[in-house]
Amino acid sequence: MLSRQTAPSLRKFETPFYFYDINLLRQTLESITSVAKRYGFVIHYAVKANFDPRILSIIREYGLGADCASGNEVRCAIEAGFDPSGIMYAGVGKRDAELRYAIEQGIFAINCESLQEIQVVDSIAGALGKVQDIGLRVNPDIDPKTNKCIDTGQADSKFGISYEELVANLDVIKSLKNVRVAGIHLHIGSQIRELHVFEYLCVKVNSIVEHLGKLGLDFGFVDVGGGLGINYDVPENEPVPNFASVFSIIQSHLKVGGRPVHFEFGRAIVAQCGELITSVLFNKTTASGRRLVIVDASMTELIRPALYGAYHNIENITSTSEERKRYTIVGTACESTDVFDEGVTLPLTQRGDLLTIKSAGAYGMSMASRYNLHDLPSAVYSDEL
Repeated sequence: MLSRQTAPSLRKFETPFYFYDINLLRQTLESITSVAKRYGFVIHYAVKANFDPRILSIIREYGLGADCASGNEVRCAIEAGFDPSGIMYAGVGKRDAELRYAIEQGIFAINCESLQEIQVVDSIAGALGKVQDIGLRVNPDIDPKTNKCIDTGQADSKFGISYEELVANLDVIKSLKNVRVAGIHLHIGSQIRELHVFEYLCVKVNSIVEHLGKLGLDFGFVDVGGGLGINYDVPENEPVPNFASVFSIIQSHLKVGGRPVHFEFGRAIVAQCGELITSVLFNKTTASGRRLVIVDASMTELIRPALYGAYHNIENITSTSEERKRYTIVGTACESTDVFDEGVTLPLTQRGDLLTIKSAGAYGMSMASRYNLHDLPSAVYSDEL
């Protein structure tokens, strides 16, 4: 993570840009792979979190598979060197051309999220003369105790197939000739900090696996998703997420008859290693007395605060002032919601200072846009300074 000592070396780069701490990324990967190996768990990296080529190349080094949410992510993973046999492809709306490409590449599994999707995959695979392995993404109807915008596992969510619909159509699924049910997939949401939620997930998975077995559905893997949260409030206190606790919970509570257990982590792997560096453009005070700091980054570089009120810790890494003030940090986009934080206390902050917006390695650059014709931010890596 960045420090004031590192800040002077960043002055030569044009802001805004993403700074990636490669040492921290490697520490995180060493942690997750060593603990997963202890239990025999299979880890896939969720490409949607960050598809920076350098980041992907390092993740691939550690033997992770890839979890993809679009055909282009499947293509990106393959071009980055990920073995197709370790690629999962999920998502509620896959285009025919995307499905065709994934099937042609021989990926590990397509996780299907509706009965109609299963039938379409069967049709496309048949036209290609192939039998495609699929996972059945079941909606578990579990409250993950997270932001409603990133909750994917409750009954009315757009994600997954309801268990009732799955059971009602099991004979139809079994009758299809060009798909093979290779596993089941459950994912309940993102940024989960209350770890007991994973216990509830295990109970639901155990019940589903047992019931499907009684109904005569033979399948291999169980994919329990990801969703482990990070410490956005004080990232220095928890630079590497607590993978050991989550894996211990799953190992203790999941009873799936020795089937391989797969995970798909994105945020937990890359969020803390990335920070958005931005320069202060102007200061001004509103009629109500609110002190605004206008920076050259905006929601086009990091949309999470504007999109669903996500919090990111912000620090001034160049001011040496002892005086501290409360500021509202805003961006350049022509939107009133383009606010990074309200009432953040910083050292006296003036034009030209560098601010870092922390824990931005996940869903930062990958969600960046060119709204207002902004340039996309560049990337700077700690081992290249």
